Amino acid sequence: MIAAMLACVDKGEEVILFEPFYENYAPDAILSDAKPIHVPLYQANDHWYFDEHELRSAFNKNTKAIIICNPNNPTGKVFTRSEMEFIAELCQEFDALCFTDEIYEHIIYNDDGVQREHICMATLDGMKDRTVVVNSLSKTYSVTGWRVGYVIAPADITNAIRKVHDFLTVGAPNCLQHAGAHAMQLPDSYYQQLQAEYQRKRDFIVPVLKSVGFKCAYPEGAYYVMTDISDFGFNDDFEFTKFLIREIGVAVVPGSSFYQHKNLGKQQVRLCFCKKDETLQEAANRLQKLKQLH
Repeated sequence: MIAAMLACVDKGEEVILFEPFYENYAPDAILSDAKPIHVPLYQANDHWYFDEHELRSAFNKNTKAIIICNPNNPTGKVFTRSEMEFIAELCQEFDALCFTDEIYEHIIYNDDGVQREHICMATLDGMKDRTVVVNSLSKTYSVTGWRVGYVIAPADITNAIRKVHDFLTVGAPNCLQHAGAHAMQLPDSYYQQLQAEYQRKRDFIVPVLKSVGFKCAYPEGAYYVMTDISDFGFNDDFEFTKFLIREIGVAVVPGSSFYQHKNLGKQQVRLCFCKKDETLQEAANRLQKLKQLH
């Protein structure tokens, strides 16, 4: 992502981010001499959404790009087709690029007959030449330590990204690139099994969280749960995070780390369930101690 932004964004231009956001996006914009513009995601009825008027108001003549993480980290939101089409219309109207982080594209859940789909922005009308797809082997193939990723974009953009990337990391180890190319030839059954396995883990841990006092929705994708901790009586997310580590033995990420406006995340924490079953069960056992707090 940072290579793509350094290659495409000039000093003084603006990059729109949905908030809460993956922690690297705003620093990536700043390192590119751009100004990050934050548009809030709201939660209601167990669903995260954005206000179309607020998003439109964020676009202007200085807008260079918008970043979309779909499925979203940290909320687990999967953007609908209508939402993606609305964003596409704005990108075309204001001549903006769309950076899409699609690292969780194969981790999308279905609930009560709702069949969700991952929509690549580049496939929408008018977006092929203004979409920069950023992806990685990390989540789909469980090789986060390899740090192997790729970008799909028009040739003039990828040429610029290659020049920047060469001075950032030179290149990933050759053997890991070959291994990644082999992994990407796995049959559809692999991705179906991956989705089913994470959905099973999600469906185990979310009821546990709800039962001990967290307020949260079932994520639509990715493998995180963004939770509300207001019922536990702590002043902020860092205080609660330290308590969980020291007294309960469970580690979480403070919610404010995903916000530019830190106060919005002071009563939230993010949990991750891409763990072994025995680890999730042990976490569930330890979290039972929280029942005494409310």
